Amino acid sequence: MKIEFLGATREVTGSKHLITTKKGLKILLDCGMYQGKGLETDAMNRDLGFDPAEIDFLILSHAHIDHSGLIPYIHTLGFNGTILCTPATRDLCAIMLADAGRIQEADTHTFNKKRAAQGLPAVDPIYTLADAQACMGNFISIPYHKKFCIEGEVTVEFFDAGHILGSSCVRLEIKEGRRTITLGFTGDVGRYDKHILKDPEPFPQVDYLIMESTYGDRLHESLNNAEQELLMAVLDTCTKKKGKLIIPSFAIGRAQEIIYALDRLEHAKLLPDIDVFVDSPLSVSATNIMRLHTECFNDDIANYTKTDPDPFGFDRLHYIQSVMASKALNVRHKPCVIISASGMMEAGRVKHHIANHIEDPSTTILCVGYCEPSTLGAKIMRGDKTVSIFGRPYNVRCELRRIDALSGHGDYSELIKYIGCQNKRKLKKIFLVHGEEQTQLNFKETLNREGWKNVEIPAFREVVEI
Repeated sequence: MKIEFLGATREVTGSKHLITTKKGLKILLDCGMYQGKGLETDAMNRDLGFDPAEIDFLILSHAHIDHSGLIPYIHTLGFNGTILCTPATRDLCAIMLADAGRIQEADTHTFNKKRAAQGLPAVDPIYTLADAQACMGNFISIPYHKKFCIEGEVTVEFFDAGHILGSSCVRLEIKEGRRTITLGFTGDVGRYDKHILKDPEPFPQVDYLIMESTYGDRLHESLNNAEQELLMAVLDTCTKKKGKLIIPSFAIGRAQEIIYALDRLEHAKLLPDIDVFVDSPLSVSATNIMRLHTECFNDDIANYTKTDPDPFGFDRLHYIQSVMASKALNVRHKPCVIISASGMMEAGRVKHHIANHIEDPSTTILCVGYCEPSTLGAKIMRGDKTVSIFGRPYNVRCELRRIDALSGHGDYSELIKYIGCQNKRKLKKIFLVHGEEQTQLNFKETLNREGWKNVEIPAFREVVEI
């Protein structure tokens, strides 16, 4: 069989890996969208490197758009195979892909206005809301630890990766004559000892492993300090400076971690008398889905709900849906906390909040996750004095803070801990994906020092025979 690495190769977005068995069965692992690449992004997303009509099965590790976002697109191009994922991933995709479709339509509408003014023809969005809704009929949900047989030659099993709700490590057993090959695909690996989700769980031995490496050269701060750092950011900004604390956050996973942390602070009577706004319709929907999938929760939150039945709600927490209510936050003069998507500050409502407050010294922008190097979030957080937002230059005068401990990705020590369930002598090769190239080179050296010798960093569209 062969593996073609078609995305997230020596970079962090666009996860796509195509397996072709000797009998010609084609299985796509993830179908992610490239994000944060500026003018290149659209062209990169449209250039797939495979014929969607030839894909028999798509196995999805989790719902984040850089892993799932091109599913509606390949559906419009003839993909009519089966999409396999966990139940929570399917539920999240139903809202996330629809949201992405709406964004594609809105962005294209704005872009076409500019093209019309230049006398240029209109372009079509990569896909629409209707396209996103249409592809959901191809999804089949499979619980963790339940083996699913494909065409009599491939067995699929999901193991909890602890990254976001429903995230999974995929384990495949592929029969080729008398030979059986076992292949693991980590998807994105979460952190240990989190407050909501279970830890990444061990998975049975594999021959080959496709492994993420986002934070392969970084050590995170302890999660035990994150809540205290969040409280200090609230107190310093909202109580001392009487300003607004803006927290750009991915709508799935990170937003709920922050809401839960604030809920715990409120429950402990540590939070000051301020309003907290979750200004992201997608975050609102995702939080409701999280309430449904308590099977993914760990003992920490299960015990907490014995005294606080709703860990994602308190009196001064407000979930915002309407555009009008969102705009009203920008002219609000009272101190408050605003949690809004997107996490990399590239799109969504948070971009408007940043544009309206980035030049105000009483405002704090609190970064709680990874920002791809070319994104607005990365430019702001690395200390650029001036940034462009919606085509206009803004001076960065607000305070900047970061809490790395809230990252949804494991650091290099946690990634090494995660693969400790594998026998080094039996694991024939590790393929590093989903990481910046220098990070991967550093992580490869670390893995080598730890005794993992056969580590490769595939190039874009590299084909490997195994």
